[in-house]
Amino acid sequence: VDIRIQAGERIGIIGTTGSGKSTLVDIIMGLLEPSKGEVRIDGFNINEPKNHSKLSEWRSIIAHVPQSIFFTDSSIAENIAFGVHPLEIDFERVKDAADKANISSLIESYPNKYKTTVGERGVNLSGGQQQRIGIARALYKRAQILILDEATSALDNITEKEVMDSIECQSRDLTIIIISHRLSTLMGTDRVIELDDGLIKAVGSPDKII
Repeated sequence: VDIRIQAGERIGIIGTTGSGKSTLVDIIMGLLEPSKGEVRIDGFNINEPKNHSKLSEWRSIIAHVPQSIFFTDSSIAENIAFGVHPLEIDFERVKDAADKANISSLIESYPNKYKTTVGERGVNLSGGQQQRIGIARALYKRAQILILDEATSALDNITEKEVMDSIECQSRDLTIIIISHRLSTLMGTDRVIELDDGLIKAVGSPDKII
């Protein structure tokens, strides 16, 4: 695998189950070391021991939204501003992130709004609601790199399009990498990388690959 991703790009990754999509993303995020070769960020090999601080900095600017979202048994606001002390939560920022994730109207319909408890492991939320809150969490972080790993798989087609349209409208300061089996999800990307058995099968614009 030999790829170069520029800051601000929208990259789609497709491939059958077991083709290496999640493994590639884990390597990009610095969670796995490549068995061969290097991962370079602005010229630095992030897996060299001397660049350990660079690796930590790299991880800190990434927001990863997996298919299965982790929830604490606390309020919606606390789960969007995940890891932030309740007294330090910026509620305007929470509302802005929820709006961009297309879930603000639902939250506002609850009697307790953003103070509504999600339950243990988000049991009070549907799968689609969990994924939208996961996306809102990533947007609240205001990361420089957003990675969506099948993060819209539980959404219906209309809601997914609304969420993806909102994400695509984000500033080009935000680099977005999207893993999806649903090909329509990748139509707004700049490039699509198709993997097959750990190798790049094809790279091109969405209309040519999909």
